[in-house]
Amino acid sequence: MSQFTVTGQFKTRDGYAEFETTVDAENEDVAREHALSQLGSQHGLKRTEIDLEEVDAQ
Repeated sequence: MSQFTVTGQFKTRDGYAEFETTVDAENEDVAREHALSQLGSQHGLKRTEIDLEEVDAQ
């Protein structure tokens, strides 16, 4: 498995907040899914409220 750094922003009460998270995944698509799942769970967000800007392999 590879590590991927996922960056983007998500909607908050006051506008948007930027984030950067590192996930272990087999490929970029799986890394995107893990990031959406983590942020949605931690912040109570729907997938449409999260904008993924970049996925980089490390």
